[in-house]
Amino acid sequence: MSLLTQTINQIGPLDDQAATAARRRQDMLTKPAGSLGRLEELSIRIAGITGRERPRLTKPAVIVMAADHGVARQGVSAFPAEVTPQMVLNFLRGGAAINVLARHVGAQVIVVDIGVAADLPSHPELVSRKLAYGTADFSQEPAMSLELARQALEVGITCANEAIDRGVDLLATGEMGIANTTAASAIVAAITGRPAAEVTGRGTGIDDASLARKIAVIEQALALHQPNPRDGLDVLAKVGGLEIGGLAGVILGAAARRVPVVIDGFISGSAALIAATLAPAAVNYMIAGHRSVERGHVAVYSQLDLQPLLDLNMRLGEGTGAVLAMSICQAACKVLDEMATFAEAGVSEKKGE
Repeated sequence: MSLLTQTINQIGPLDDQAATAARRRQDMLTKPAGSLGRLEELSIRIAGITGRERPRLTKPAVIVMAADHGVARQGVSAFPAEVTPQMVLNFLRGGAAINVLARHVGAQVIVVDIGVAADLPSHPELVSRKLAYGTADFSQEPAMSLELARQALEVGITCANEAIDRGVDLLATGEMGIANTTAASAIVAAITGRPAAEVTGRGTGIDDASLARKIAVIEQALALHQPNPRDGLDVLAKVGGLEIGGLAGVILGAAARRVPVVIDGFISGSAALIAATLAPAAVNYMIAGHRSVERGHVAVYSQLDLQPLLDLNMRLGEGTGAVLAMSICQAACKVLDEMATFAEAGVSEKKGE
């Protein structure tokens, strides 16, 4: 049995007993019932995910997958492909936005080269799992083989397992790859059935002519390859990216281990769609970190029936919105765990009228 199949088979339902106990405790805390709104529901959900009535999330980490895309040759990005390895080195030096925000919330940044189209220098913080030097140009041919797509998913599963084995109890998804919004838009259009023009945005800030070209490239690819919207592996192979496959694997791996996984922006959202087609139960373990400015992100959340925690007009990627949302997940659990009950505080509860 493959690692992918084994992992999917391990994803079960949420722990209703833990969630019910968490809800009961929420009702006994020194506050009017429901007065902390979505924080209360988030803590109950995390209890169901982890199987613990009073979950404590003390070791967060964001897994940043990096890879290149052959479709970048079609002029769909404002930046050249050379930026991908340059930004990976910036991550490793601690100088990118994800590093700053991860330090702010106390999260580890795990950088994975799963398909950068350059040889990166060895670095103690770089996880080298390169499967290929980027994908093929999916406007002309499939982005990758089905076997390579499966391997990308399994790299993500392995990275999630390794992090969890080291004690990580809250994961977030992040990515880097020039032209990956093109791949993400193609995935979202394929799985949701929405027109490419409706789910394709400006990515790195392209002009109107480039946006029109980007939409045309996606439409051409979808017509050429006819990806099966019910088969995430097929969609990933035909129009996806290695880092997107890796993130889908991270999501599946986290779900199988009952670890909450905070989904970042649009590209991470496309990975979540891939994961959801392969294992619908995995959606229960996803926490929507933030709403990206990328127009297709609304379609992602509609398909997954998830509501983001933050809306800050962000569109950077890297996991930046997800790590900010991690702090909200931790806060929700701390309220549930550390706040006194009426009995503990000696506070009179409101009597019924």
